[in-house]
Amino acid sequence: MMRKIKVHIADDHQLLIDGIEAVLSSEENIEVVGSSLNGEDVLDWFASNEADILILDINMPKIDGIAVLQSFLKNGIQQKVIVLSSYDDTKLIKEVLKIGASGFLAKKCAGEHIVEAINAIYCNKQYFSESVKDKLLSTFTNNLSSIEEMSKESSFFSSLTPRETDVLKLICKQFNSKEISIALHISTNTVETHRKNLINKLKVKNVVGLAIYAMKNNIV
Repeated sequence: MMRKIKVHIADDHQLLIDGIEAVLSSEENIEVVGSSLNGEDVLDWFASNEADILILDINMPKIDGIAVLQSFLKNGIQQKVIVLSSYDDTKLIKEVLKIGASGFLAKKCAGEHIVEAINAIYCNKQYFSESVKDKLLSTFTNNLSSIEEMSKESSFFSSLTPRETDVLKLICKQFNSKEISIALHISTNTVETHRKNLINKLKVKNVVGLAIYAMKNNIV
């Protein structure tokens, strides 16, 4: 028998909890094992229970979602968490990533993407809704002009060659390999080699992962 992914839902609106439960009820590999209406109840529940994934609202009474994540971090609890929020401000995204969140979904699209997010995070991947990805990439692109200055101070870029840094800038501006090859007067095969080297060196899977890594390490 296939093991089900155990999910706990925490939100201060019962209607949203019920909506997510309704979406998940049709998934054979997912089981909702509990719910909480405030952060205090979340911590109480996890003190004596376990779930594979916690779906966590940021704005809750008594103890908010940030405090819940901080409590997990302080107590060495390695809990996979999908953060829900009505706001997708980059500062908020950056904060929750630094204190242990594995994914971030805007509430307006939670029902549409929650199943995909749960399955991805259960497999040790990260997951972000499209609006969040766009904000991460936008933030990263807006800071590309200072990459060379940061490279002198940050270990994140210390292992990159000047050419890799050039390629990185253009990748984050969403240039494709052909466009990069024209801009830098190199072959597309060379561009692809640089792209693979960047992914390997920075231990990410794509440009979004690069932006996320940079934000988590205070690069942007």
